[in-house]
Amino acid sequence: MTHDSPLYDVLIVGAGLSGIGAAYHIQSKCPSKSFAILEGRASMGGTWDLFKYPGIRSDSDMYTLGFSFNPWVNPKAIADGPSILQYIKDTAAKFDIDKKIKYNHKVLDACWSDSEKMWTITLGDHESIPYKNIRCKFLFTCCGYYDYVQGYSPSFPNNKAFGGIMIHPQQWDTNLVYENKKVIVIGSGATAVTLVPEMAKKAEKVTMLQRSPSYVVSLPQEDQLASFFKKVLPGKVAYHIVRWKNILFSLSFYNASRKWPNAIKKLILKGVKREMGESYDLTHFNPFYNPWDQRLCIVPDGDLFHAIKSGKAEVVTDTIQEFTAKGILLSSGKELQADIIVTATGLKVQLLGGMTLRVNGKIAAPKDIHCYRGVMFSDIPNFAVAIGYTNASWTLKCDLNCDYVVRVLNYMDKNSYSICTPRFDRNEFSSEPLLDFDAGYIKRAVDILPMQGSKAPWKVYQNYLRDSYLLKYSSIKDKYLEFGK
Repeated sequence: MTHDSPLYDVLIVGAGLSGIGAAYHIQSKCPSKSFAILEGRASMGGTWDLFKYPGIRSDSDMYTLGFSFNPWVNPKAIADGPSILQYIKDTAAKFDIDKKIKYNHKVLDACWSDSEKMWTITLGDHESIPYKNIRCKFLFTCCGYYDYVQGYSPSFPNNKAFGGIMIHPQQWDTNLVYENKKVIVIGSGATAVTLVPEMAKKAEKVTMLQRSPSYVVSLPQEDQLASFFKKVLPGKVAYHIVRWKNILFSLSFYNASRKWPNAIKKLILKGVKREMGESYDLTHFNPFYNPWDQRLCIVPDGDLFHAIKSGKAEVVTDTIQEFTAKGILLSSGKELQADIIVTATGLKVQLLGGMTLRVNGKIAAPKDIHCYRGVMFSDIPNFAVAIGYTNASWTLKCDLNCDYVVRVLNYMDKNSYSICTPRFDRNEFSSEPLLDFDAGYIKRAVDILPMQGSKAPWKVYQNYLRDSYLLKYSSIKDKYLEFGK
């Protein structure tokens, strides 16, 4: 370690939605703190700068996905990727956060030292960086939950036999020509239901090939109530009213789904019938699991359903026997022909942007870590993470985490503390997987995710109202958070 490396009070890792939000909270509520944002890529925006596939958009409404401190003014509630990226950039510029971002600062390793009471961050080599290490007193990671380098690609039988183009949405080539081409999109999640209607506008035919269906819900792209409020109320007031309206609706719908799954399932399928017609076979939109066992797929103004009804798109539910020179042979014996195959098969979960976390030189193993209030990690000093919701907008929880972090920092300053460390009591709490979610990408990542406890403050409740109290108003001091001078 070199002691001439830069030193900050707080380092934020990641310059996406949650990282920019964290920076705003630090500079506005802890104005005496020096901070910087370490961004591994050459530009800000995170997800919204990385993904370039056709139709890229939010799968949550922007009134809850957007920043609490900077209203979303675009009339589209379900917004396209470029608009979201511009919103992030505009927000960063408006609050001078863009000046705090250090690009091409890829964090490889973060090591806490008890003796020095600080973190030493090891950075990847880059010609623009004159130093190898950077130090801080508090580390706040806001780098999402997936690997930015590659998505998840299962091993398909005989896939090299295919004579056309095969591409994963995460590595999309913006020069790819798909006009008047036959396209197969493998998958049934948010990316697939986004790609299909957009590509169907130009392609000869788009087939969504799914092993099993997802719940698909049509929502208006523009929130009419929001438009009304914007006309009669000040912008910030209207924004926060709509934000709370959408928070309460999504929370109520989620809770109803868990309490009355059969009734909610009937309601969702009724919506599909309304879009597709009473004679439509619901097989392709009727999952074997209950609503919110996995995340629902949102389609703005029913665009997926309209593409299917137009004949430009179709859904096939089957399994892949093997790839062929001309397409895909299904287990049913049917062969789907294609010029292009898009493998919308999901993300590869990656914790903390892939960095190695150490305390006094010892690697912190995920199985030994428990998440405190959904923000901090057991036995990891002066560390916080932005982990969002799986059942609502990701950034709703990240925003609450930011509120809690600044409260902890200010509490430490007020009481002249330099260290805070959550301590998990294994005699008082049992351990559970961090995320009780049935999605494939979560199941594949169970061994690399930390744990949660059996009850508060170690349990992650996925409930905005409960978390609002726990993170914004409850006492900082409790017997599980250890402070030191």
